[in-house]
Order: sequence, then structure tokens, then C-alpha cells
Amino acid sequence: MRIELITGMLRKLLPAAVFALTLAGLSFPSGGATSTATAAESNGTLVFEPASGSTSAKHIVFIAGDEEYRSEESMPMLAKILSGKHGFRCSVVFSMGPDGADYIDPNNQQGLRGLQALESADLMIIGTRFRHPSPEQAAFVTAYLNSGKPVIGIRTATHAFQGGEKFGDNLTYGEFGLKILGEQWVSHHGNHKVEGARGVIVPGAESHPVLNSVKDVFAPSDVYGVVNLTDKDQILLRGAITKTLDPESEILKDKRNDPMQPFAWLHTYSSPDGKCEGRSFCTTAGAAVDFVSEDLRRLIVNAAYFLTDQDVPQKADVDYVDPFFPSFYGFIGDKSYWKGHNLKPEDFGPGKSPVLPDAPGSPEWKFRPMPPQGR
Repeated sequence: MRIELITGMLRKLLPAAVFALTLAGLSFPSGGATSTATAAESNGTLVFEPASGSTSAKHIVFIAGDEEYRSEESMPMLAKILSGKHGFRCSVVFSMGPDGADYIDPNNQQGLRGLQALESADLMIIGTRFRHPSPEQAAFVTAYLNSGKPVIGIRTATHAFQGGEKFGDNLTYGEFGLKILGEQWVSHHGNHKVEGARGVIVPGAESHPVLNSVKDVFAPSDVYGVVNLTDKDQILLRGAITKTLDPESEILKDKRNDPMQPFAWLHTYSSPDGKCEGRSFCTTAGAAVDFVSEDLRRLIVNAAYFLTDQDVPQKADVDYVDPFFPSFYGFIGDKSYWKGHNLKPEDFGPGKSPVLPDAPGSPEWKFRPMPPQGR
């Protein structure tokens, strides 16, 4: 029986919330290249092996865990692309529920488990917000940064951690964004949930490999304020505030766009122990719905190649491996919400396309893929 008929029947029979949970467990046909995956439930980690079967593949560790921008949805999607189409081995670390619970809970700021995956990582991609890891988990971040290995930060990674505890001797949790990525939390420069962000290539950066075939990045998550970058940082894109959340929306003629804020850049960081330097790439785009933008997906894939010292494809294939139905960003205050949904890492595995309701107060945004028969 076709998926459309199955979901149509379920939608008629089940309440919306139950329908979403049921659909999360359905398998959809894969969009071409595939990868294999195993879910390590004990530490909240999903591992995607490269489709090529290579035993020497570069290892990327994705760290999800934010209350607002649905990194638990976007990180597995990106991992599928990078493993299934580009030969990387990818591990996705989630924020899990309290007291050892086995469900995903982005609201649990102490919920990161499985950071030991960083021991074999060649690249860390992080999209967390104000996390507060245990000393044992933080030690894996410290060791990774002390190796000088590369980091990609998206959206709230500028304020990935909070607190005065330290990664090593010289980097507090709260300094991670500023010292590792070049920026910390500053402000919403655009009007949140009203105005969008369009990436504008900085003159002179057009030929940078990270921008290969990147022409039109649009993010409905708005522009962040960025004030701490220095002349040592290389800005590749600036973020133009757009009139609406429509991907075709015009750039505002507004003093806030003069100058436009940095939107994507490269930064060199010093390791916490001061013994070496590492490279990072950061973009303040990165809500799950932002990744509807093909060129934003390509920007991250290009950066992964570049930071792992590999040739960047002229036009990287970034089509979804499985259908991707991102929910709109926003905080979810219901303390029983994530326990009730009972999402597990394996629910984002190969052939799986979870569908969750938009956060309360979300505007209508009709520009994303929709599951059969609508949400």
C-alpha cells in the first residue's frame, strides 16, 4: 500500500499528536544513496557508516541539543547526506532525558551523552544552546579542542555552553563560542519570526572553496548580531535582513543592513591548553527549517570537506537521503512534551522521517517539504 494512503488513513483515525508520533516510526523510500546506521541507546548516539563501506573514512561527530531550533532534526539529516553521499562516517549525539532516560529531550541542558565519540573524530559539528555537560562529558570536548581539530558551529553554537566550569584550564563553558568560533550570543539583529535572512557573498570571497556552487542561502530564522570578529577572521557571507519569511522576499532597504552582519566565517582558535591552534567555521543560520535551503546544506558539506583537508566538490550533491520534514523553530515549555513524544535516536535512522508539530506560536511557513496528506 502506498505511503500516501497509509498516512491518509492514520490522519483520519488518530489525533494530531498521536499521528505525528506514529508517522515518526514509518519508513519512507530513500532518495538515492544510502548509509547504514546503528543506534547506541545507552549514550544517546546514532552512528551512520559511509555508504562506500570505507574503513578509513573521516569521522564527523554532530552534537545536537538546543531548545529552540530543532537540531535534533537537522543533525541526522546532514549526517545522512555526509555519510550516504560523501563517504564520511557520522555520529550524532543527542540531548537525552534526565536521570538516564532513553528519550531525546532538547530541553534538558544536562542531557548530552556520548561525547566520547569525539575521541576518534576528525571534525565536530555543533548546534547546541546553553548546554551544561558533566565534567566527565566535558573532558571529551577538552581533549578534542586540545588536539586542534576543526569545528563547525551552526546558529546557537555561538552560545553552545554556559557556566563557569572549564574545558581544561583556560576555557570556561561560557567562552566556547567567543574563543572557538569567534563570536558569542549578542542579539537578534532581525525581527524574530517576521524577517528572514539572505546570505550575500562578500566581495573577494567568491572563489573560496567553501562557497563552491553556493549562490542563494535563505534562512527564516533571521539575522544574528555579530560584533566580535577581528581582521584575522575571514567573512564569507553577510546576512541581509529580508522583508518577510518568504524565500523570495526582497532585501530590506534598512539601516540594519548597512552594514550587513557577518553570516558565515572562518576563524582560527587557540586550544584550551595553549599548545596548538585549530580552525573553525561558523554560520548563524541553522534552524531545521533553514536547511530547506539547498545552498545552506551545501555550505555545511563544503565546509566539512575543507576543514578535513579534502578537495571540495564543485557542486556537492546535497539532496536529502530520506524525506526531511522540519518543524518550525520555537521554545516548547510543556515539561511533559518530550517524554510524551518518546523519540529515540534510532527514530532518525535510515529510512526514517519523523514528523513533529510546530512549536506553539509558530507562523505559517509553507515553503518546506510536507509529509503525504499534509502535517
